[in-house]
Amino acid sequence: MENTRELLQTMTRHFGSLNKNCCKAGGTEVSLVQSHILYEVNRRHKPSMQEIADALDTDITTFSRQVQSLVKMNLLKKNPDVTDRRVYNLSLTAEGNSVAASIDAQMARTFEEIFSHLTEFEKETILRSIRLLNEAMGKSSLCCSP
Repeated sequence: MENTRELLQTMTRHFGSLNKNCCKAGGTEVSLVQSHILYEVNRRHKPSMQEIADALDTDITTFSRQVQSLVKMNLLKKNPDVTDRRVYNLSLTAEGNSVAASIDAQMARTFEEIFSHLTEFEKETILRSIRLLNEAMGKSSLCCSP
């Protein structure tokens, strides 16, 4: 049987390389962490800062600094919640939407090219296996659950 750790480390290195190239849109460059924040905010309707920090398994202090950077870059808006002024909700600005869409398109093209080296059956098998691995990791008592 192949060494599981070696397989996952190799895949992680490949994704690290992929992620280094993912985060440029027009004249704007965002870090990998900032790219993840934009992605998660875009998936939800005006999520709270805590909701996104939890989704990314990041402590709120570190997360707050990243949010401030994105606000200064005019990619993110941070507004007090109408029902609880202690809570801040996040949303993308028009420029943030544009950057997020550009990164999504870049990633889609990259995955399309990667999967072009596989048959449809191989692609579906891999995606199904990744879903199963993610579910198992989420159930693990030893790691992996945010």
